[in-house]
Amino acid sequence: MPDNLKLLVTGLNGIVGKALRPALEQRYEISALSRSGVDGLPDERVFKANISDIDSLRPAFEGVDVVLNLAADGGMSSEAGMNAGWDSMLQNNIIGAYNVLEVAKQAGVSRVILASSGATSNGYELEEPYKSLVSTEDVPEPKSWDMVGEYSEPKPVSLYGVTKLFGEDIGRYYAATSDLSVINLRISSCGPIDEAGPGRAQANWSSYRDLQQLTIKCIEAPADLKFDIFWATSDNRKLFRDNSHAKEVLGYAPQDGVK
Repeated sequence: MPDNLKLLVTGLNGIVGKALRPALEQRYEISALSRSGVDGLPDERVFKANISDIDSLRPAFEGVDVVLNLAADGGMSSEAGMNAGWDSMLQNNIIGAYNVLEVAKQAGVSRVILASSGATSNGYELEEPYKSLVSTEDVPEPKSWDMVGEYSEPKPVSLYGVTKLFGEDIGRYYAATSDLSVINLRISSCGPIDEAGPGRAQANWSSYRDLQQLTIKCIEAPADLKFDIFWATSDNRKLFRDNSHAKEVLGYAPQDGVK
């Protein structure tokens, strides 16, 4: 990667974008694409566009090395959470993912990192032993459990999770059929406050600095990493979203975790 890497971030105003921004700004020349604009960046690096309108995206991609696509509807930054309306998720998560990848390919971008989600696999939490691991009740902790890897069977229980699986698969398609490298980052429990709440976050939490570290490792991974999926999780005692693949492939070394 070049020393003065140019990074375009969509959705920088969201919860994950705000968590990542300080570390990314220290390291790269950042530009931002959003519907409403972004404060604190030079005007020439702020692009107002609708991710579902492919032609409106093109100016932002000129001269960019890597794109980090955080723009979506249905996640923590959405008013309705994972119950966001289908029409909005269709435009932002499905058409938007295609548009970002297609424009990146046409513009000669080297890599796109797509924000995926733990929602791709939330169905595991309806089953034991995972149900007990995420419970807010005082239930006995399982003695052991199988880890859920990036290539375990997907188990979405929301349309939001389905749209994120689409993002992973269309990313696989672009990696296989173009020069693009595409990395999917399954972002786990990362909220507006950098701490793990009760219940699900006790198992699935990702601290800001761990998420920052992993995102930087994805941006700077060798060019021959054409496609992959990584769980963004800290080293929590109840962890079942397996981050060992990121450790092995990228050298990810979490510094935090719920003990």
